[in-house]
Amino acid sequence: MRSHDISDRSIHWHALYTRARHEKKVAAALSDRGFEEYVPLIARESQWHDRRKRILWPLFPGYVFARFSPEQAAAVIGIPGVATVVSIAGIPARIPESDISNLRALVAAADATGSLPEPEVLLEEGQRVEVVTGPFRGVRGIVIERRGARIVLQVGLKAIRQGVRLESPASAIRVLEE
Repeated sequence: MRSHDISDRSIHWHALYTRARHEKKVAAALSDRGFEEYVPLIARESQWHDRRKRILWPLFPGYVFARFSPEQAAAVIGIPGVATVVSIAGIPARIPESDISNLRALVAAADATGSLPEPEVLLEEGQRVEVVTGPFRGVRGIVIERRGARIVLQVGLKAIRQGVRLESPASAIRVLEE
């Protein structure tokens, strides 16, 4: 395997989707194979039957970030615990270095302050989404706007040019594939 020189223009950060609770194992395997990897970990209190303990949990469960070239994707997918490389239209999605740096700063600030950020779906106006929990479970619509922790969706029928607005917690929404 060739060197993983950061100056190589074909090497980019990508997100890997892992099997449940395999983030640290996948990160270790990536590192052992010479890939640069990153798992944003947040310290959380965990209650055990006889005591409380601080455990490092992934900020984004099921995801590991790794830097590799398109030619190395097959080797990365072959690592035990890796389910797939997150892709858009069949092409591995590149993650800008600035996004990884921003995540590192967020994790460092959370560690320093003890403040625990809660991950949520990043939603944009115009995205097609589905409500996955609550009384409107299964309803699909288009994101109209964000109001704090709540999302306003438009649900309608194009044929009759009528619709309704629905407000739902962002945590109850999942983005539909295009």
